[in-house]
Amino acid sequence: MAAIIQVESGEDTKVSKQVVAMGTGTKCIGQSKLRKTGDVIQDSHAEIIAKRSFQRYLLQQLSLAVSEGKNCLFIPGTEKGKWMLRPEISFVFFTSHTPCGDASIIPVISHMDQLGHPLPSDTAEKDHGGNSVLESCATHKRRARSEDDIGFISKKMKHSEESDETLTRVENCDEENSHAFPSTCQEALDVHRTGAKSVPGELQDSYSPGVNYHTVGVLRIKPGRGDRTMSMSCSDKMARWNVLGCQGALLMHFLQQPIYLSAVVVGKCPFSQEAMERALYSRCQKVKSLPNAFMLNKVHIIQSDLQFQHGRDALTKMDVTRKLVPCGAAISWSAVPHHPLDVTANGYKQGTTKKAIGSPQCRSRICKAELFNAFQEMVQRLPEEQRSESLSSQGLKTYWDYKEAAVSYQKAWKCLREQAFTSWLQTPRDFLLFS
Repeated sequence: MAAIIQVESGEDTKVSKQVVAMGTGTKCIGQSKLRKTGDVIQDSHAEIIAKRSFQRYLLQQLSLAVSEGKNCLFIPGTEKGKWMLRPEISFVFFTSHTPCGDASIIPVISHMDQLGHPLPSDTAEKDHGGNSVLESCATHKRRARSEDDIGFISKKMKHSEESDETLTRVENCDEENSHAFPSTCQEALDVHRTGAKSVPGELQDSYSPGVNYHTVGVLRIKPGRGDRTMSMSCSDKMARWNVLGCQGALLMHFLQQPIYLSAVVVGKCPFSQEAMERALYSRCQKVKSLPNAFMLNKVHIIQSDLQFQHGRDALTKMDVTRKLVPCGAAISWSAVPHHPLDVTANGYKQGTTKKAIGSPQCRSRICKAELFNAFQEMVQRLPEEQRSESLSSQGLKTYWDYKEAAVSYQKAWKCLREQAFTSWLQTPRDFLLFS
């Protein structure tokens, strides 16, 4: 389970907190089930469902700003047609388990490998003043002035998992680009393992016994059962959010600054502060020359002592013989006035029959096509003179067109790809040409 909490600081150090988006889910669809109409959710992991639910909430809030200009999250920016987040607002991301991929490659130390006992960390759940993390995040000045999240393996990039060419881990790398465990983990006997596979072009896992099983710090793709998925790991996507923001490309037509998370809170589960920091931002530290307002957001990372009672670890602890398998169902909730709840199965609205696939009735409210429709409706309500410069471009018709027209976002994404995530698997253009 994952959620985004809106934190608002008020007068006299008063802090209000509100859950504005939630998501559950553990599965992705395979390559053969992708569609070029944007009407299926490819990645239904909880973190991604929560983020898409959050984008739906932001769309609704921007719609209020555009139509009423008050009682919403945003204030007018200094650029024509652009808005900025109110300075007293910040967002905290909660996930009940460490994100799949690099953040889940955690050293196992025999005397410390227990749920709810983080591996060595200098980050506590309270700041030095004794304040709770949510209050601390609310009172700090915002550190910043985002839906390309789906990776795709093209046919020519298909890579046999049985390949004899297995690249081994690099033991002697500089600190910024190390793929070996740091010296602080010398006591480790093994590592918690991730099912996410290294993408083609990255160093591959050696699968050696013990701590050498995985290569750390590399891009990974989520596993599939038979039909391979094309979704980058949650660790990789969350790292991308810490450079590009959580709003995605479309909303940058309305926003003067990207929206960054102030904190990530992980529930009671196997956890390593070093692994989380490495996965979510340290491997992006080399990225330079980002466009104005974009930056590397070194998000505050902590662990909670609360366990999600319906999560994998809790259920396994209750019955060690119980076999758990990924469920195709996912639940999305957004703090919007109409139809806040959305339940899907295998990427479509729950209850969809094979015959109904392709009809508007089968779509989740957070699929690409539906979010794009909501975005277009907002654009069409705006008089031409109130639109941002990027929305005044001629020939904007398709989802691809509007994403590419968000110039500053695309420049930041290019910087990240060229300087850090060189092997990122992007969605081919013909899957984004729907309108």
